[in-house]
Amino acid sequence: MQNEQETNKEELTNMENAPEQPENGKTAAMAEELPQEVQSHITKIQDELTEAKDKYLRLYSEFENFRRRTAKEKLEMTQSANEQLIKSLLPVADDFERAEKSFTDIKSEEGRKEKEGFLLIHNKLKKVLEQYGTKPMDLGPGSDFNPDTQEAIAQTGVSDEKLKGKVVDVVEKGYTLNDKVIRFAKVVVGN
Repeated sequence: MQNEQETNKEELTNMENAPEQPENGKTAAMAEELPQEVQSHITKIQDELTEAKDKYLRLYSEFENFRRRTAKEKLEMTQSANEQLIKSLLPVADDFERAEKSFTDIKSEEGRKEKEGFLLIHNKLKKVLEQYGTKPMDLGPGSDFNPDTQEAIAQTGVSDEKLKGKVVDVVEKGYTLNDKVIRFAKVVVGN
């Protein structure tokens, strides 16, 4: 009995030191040489190894998905915060544009300097909005009405047939942030 155990130990030692062969590369003669007990133990260990590899791959895939999802959520959160800030700055940009229109009849030197300073501040605000991907919609009288980007707040009768169903007046500018509409343009449509 002790000789048989020593023989089994030697066979296991030889198997451990032997170069690895693929599972299906085992020969029938080799399988016959090993006792049934050792064969079942090897099969059990191979099954456990396969199961451990499977668990590892699943865990690794789950971690990669978690990492991607977290990065995406972080980016969306940042963009959402930027969007809220920019939306709150749009009325200020509108006020600047209205004030700029009121500076048309300035004749004094002091008034021109004030207008110049005002325009510098207005241009700075425009550049900051553009830097973060905000663009005003390019609309004017005669452009096609698009309900995906514009909100018709009124309809007015027009004498020219070409203006029917088209924008007659832009009441409030629309804006996009990275090609996403953040404020619809408020327009008057010809009827």
